[in-house]
Amino acid sequence: PLYHIVPPTELVESMATRASGCPWLHLLAILFLLPSMFGEAKAAARRGTWFTAQTAALLRWKSSLTSISSGSALSTWSPGVHPCNWTGITCRRAAQGPSITGVSLRGAGLAGRLDVLNLQPLSLLTSLDISNNFHLSGRIPPTVGMLPMLSMLNFSGNQLTGGIPPAIGELGSLTVMDLSFNGLSGTIPANIGRLQSLQSLRLYHNNLTGIIPPSLTNLTLLRDLSLFTNHLTGSIPIELGRLTALEELDLADNYLTGTIPSSIGNLTKLGYLGLSQNLLIGSIPHEITHLNNLTVLMISQNQFTSTIPAAITNLTKLQLLGASRSNLSGHIPEQIGSLTDLREVYLFGNKLTGSIPLSLGNLTMLTYLYLYENNLSGSIPYVLGNLANLQELSLSSNALDGDLPSSIGNMTSLTSLRLQNNSFSGTIPAELGNLGNLVNLYLYFNKFSGSVPPSFGNFREITDLRLSGNRLSGPLPHTFSNLTNLVDIELSYNNLSGQVPDLCQGKKLQWFSATTNQFSGSFPGSFKDCSSLVILDIMYNQMDGDIAQQLGVYPHLKFVGLTSNKLHGQLSTDWGSCGNLTELRLGGNVITGHIPRELTKLTKLRKLDLHLNRLTGEIPPEIGKLVNLYLLDLSQNDLSGSIPQNIGQMDVLEVLDLSSNQLDGRIPEEVGKCARLQSMKLNNNNSLNGSLPGSIGKLIHLQTTLDVSHNNLDGAIPPEIGNLDMLVSINLSHNQFSGSIPATVAGLRSMSVFDVSYNRLQGTVPGRIHNSSAEWFVHNRGLCGELAGLPSCHSSAANHQKKDHILMLKVGVPVFVAITCIAACIFFVLILRKKSSSRESAIVKRGDLFSIWNFDGKIAFEDIINATDNFDEKHCIGEGGFGNVYKVDLPDGQVVAVKKLHPIEEGMHDEQCFRREIEVLTKVRQRSIVKLYGFCSHTQYRFLVCQYIERGSLASILNNNDQAIQVDWQKRAILIKDVVQAISYLHHGCDPPIIHRGITSSNILLDSEYKAFVSDFGTARILKPDSSNWTALAGTYGYIAPGNQTTPVKTVG
Repeated sequence: PLYHIVPPTELVESMATRASGCPWLHLLAILFLLPSMFGEAKAAARRGTWFTAQTAALLRWKSSLTSISSGSALSTWSPGVHPCNWTGITCRRAAQGPSITGVSLRGAGLAGRLDVLNLQPLSLLTSLDISNNFHLSGRIPPTVGMLPMLSMLNFSGNQLTGGIPPAIGELGSLTVMDLSFNGLSGTIPANIGRLQSLQSLRLYHNNLTGIIPPSLTNLTLLRDLSLFTNHLTGSIPIELGRLTALEELDLADNYLTGTIPSSIGNLTKLGYLGLSQNLLIGSIPHEITHLNNLTVLMISQNQFTSTIPAAITNLTKLQLLGASRSNLSGHIPEQIGSLTDLREVYLFGNKLTGSIPLSLGNLTMLTYLYLYENNLSGSIPYVLGNLANLQELSLSSNALDGDLPSSIGNMTSLTSLRLQNNSFSGTIPAELGNLGNLVNLYLYFNKFSGSVPPSFGNFREITDLRLSGNRLSGPLPHTFSNLTNLVDIELSYNNLSGQVPDLCQGKKLQWFSATTNQFSGSFPGSFKDCSSLVILDIMYNQMDGDIAQQLGVYPHLKFVGLTSNKLHGQLSTDWGSCGNLTELRLGGNVITGHIPRELTKLTKLRKLDLHLNRLTGEIPPEIGKLVNLYLLDLSQNDLSGSIPQNIGQMDVLEVLDLSSNQLDGRIPEEVGKCARLQSMKLNNNNSLNGSLPGSIGKLIHLQTTLDVSHNNLDGAIPPEIGNLDMLVSINLSHNQFSGSIPATVAGLRSMSVFDVSYNRLQGTVPGRIHNSSAEWFVHNRGLCGELAGLPSCHSSAANHQKKDHILMLKVGVPVFVAITCIAACIFFVLILRKKSSSRESAIVKRGDLFSIWNFDGKIAFEDIINATDNFDEKHCIGEGGFGNVYKVDLPDGQVVAVKKLHPIEEGMHDEQCFRREIEVLTKVRQRSIVKLYGFCSHTQYRFLVCQYIERGSLASILNNNDQAIQVDWQKRAILIKDVVQAISYLHHGCDPPIIHRGITSSNILLDSEYKAFVSDFGTARILKPDSSNWTALAGTYGYIAPGNQTTPVKTVG
């Protein structure tokens, strides 16, 4: 007890004893002490009431909690137990009696609301810790400001919400405040700056917003300021430099902007500085190198424009350097090797260049070195082998080359070595086998050659081994069967051969990928019972044997890729037990027998590829149950029967290929329910009959191919086919279609192939079929049109009158010849008398218009007519929707391309396209847009004279395998850049902007150096200032911006 108070009853007894000889004195003493006795009684009553109020507040809160077990911390909280004996309660006996001064319920498993707790009666609390009760919610009680004696407040690790109450600024005795790991929101109250005694402020992992209050800089005793993982904005206050007692400053994972203030260099006691994951810019201030007590520097994931300061060597106590993904450039300073206390270095994801400093070999305490995703070059220094304590080394995705130094084998503590995506060459050093603690080894996508070292069998702890994308050859060492902890092994894209080792001895293998090698023989015996398998990918090898005998049941299997091997036998019904399978790719083998109906149980299947085998029988009728399937390829087998009607249930199907089988019957109407179908091939089945269902028109997402050729289909081509305006290729050839070609076909703006040859069609070929070729219409009954190779519809219509005209011709010809001769003589005389000016005037009067730049119009016109032999087909180099393109060698040696438009009688639409193309091309001057030299509008001819681009269209090149190989990825990247620059110029460099509305591979032309040029502006639109958007989708579907696939409004951005 702090005070010793003599009870009044003892005092009365003492006085009574001394006054026993005097009765009146005894009476007087009693009268004198009577008021004191009444006061003591009232004080005792007040003490009892006060303590009772504290107890009642705690019991009321306890009753509101929703989850209290009999064994919990609050099980002792009951009226029958004195409150000072309750678990978590600390009492102190004061002058006015006992009082509760401490509440500690850390990790007590409480659930309920904290704001039910009334803290007002607990005014003598010095410590309040209700942390790590992960189901405790509500707000911080507003009565928290009524605890003037409180020195420690900890509400961390709960689910508190709402703001930090301003009343918290009344806690003048507070030294520690921890509200971290909650869901608090709002701003940090400015009056926290009044807590002059505060030494630790932890508000991290909340949802706090706003700026860092400048008032925090008044907390001069603060040693720990942790505000990371919030939503704070604004800049780092310069005034933070006044908090010279700070030892830990963590502002990471916010939205702070601006630069790191140089005043941060005043915080010389700082041991931890965390500024990662913000939006900081500028350079790393030199003053940061004054923090010579710093052990941890974390500035990762910012937007600096800086190098790593060479003066970083002043930070001699630094143990962790984190500056990843911060836009740093320049070299890694050689001086970094003097920081011999460094344990962890994270510099990945920057723009660092140069070589790996040799001085890194001095950092013998280093355990983690991450330099991946930079532009580092050169080889790995041999001295890196000195880092015997290194546990993880990642140098991936750089420009490193050369051989791997054998000294890497000295890093015997390594558990992870990641060198992928570089240009390392030579053989893999056998010394790598010394790294017996390796768990991960990534060497993929390099240029390693030779065989895999047998010493790899020493990797007894390895779980993840990736060697794909190298030039490795020869068989895998038999020691691979020692790798019993293997979970993931990737060997794809090498030239490995021989048999696959027993890699599932430990029954842990989940991922085996060895596609595109030369492996042969049967699968190892351990694979049949390798129930842990998730991915099995060994496509494009020489594996053989009976597929049913070698593979078993895999409950976790998701992907099977065995395409292009030599596997035979029949498909096992056990595949139906692989319930998690999403892709089954067995094409290109020698598998026989039926397709087992058990496959239709695989309801998670997304790809089923059984093409190019020898499967027979019918397609299982239940195949419609595979409702998640988006690729079904059963082509090039010997399947028979009809196409199942329930195929329409597969409403996410995108690719359907049943070609080259022996299917018969009709194409079911239900196929129109496959609303997402992009490609459908039913060709070369020979026996499909009946009409092409009109429901085909519902497949509005068909983009690449509709091929039903080489069947026995008949009837009319349904007009609904005109709805497929995203479709590029339609092949209906070699059938029995009759009637005429629907006029709706002319509206298919993206179509580049429309083959209806070898049918019984007749009538007019609709005009403006894009890139039409006469070969697509041959061997029909009576098709006609304006295409070269087809009879003219006018001449065809006149043939039936031929006999009636013969007699008239026999009589009329002599008369006509006589009249013509007389008229010619008269005309010749008149022509001689005409002057040159009148000749030119006559040309204008006839409506001829020449406007050919750098040429005399008439002379150029005559040169073009002569050079093309009056536009003979042999000079034609391309056919478009509105005209043909001719290569013209002019007499002066210049080569141009002439686009001759169809006769104007075909409609005003062609005339509008002609004028629009002139209007566009006369407005633009950009390197990647074809140049217009001139144009001609004549009663007989209309043509454009343009720049000649040597290699022709990108579409024609990509459709030719030999030419397509020449367009490697580097060339493709460059030509994409050319096209983007052209489109950008049209949208932003022209006033008003020009919208092409028809970009496809057919109107992207390539010159001799594979530079791209955009052509064909017949569908372009000039966007006037008062018409910045429109709602009608225009142009072709060669390319549509993703945003325009879901909204009809088109804008220029």
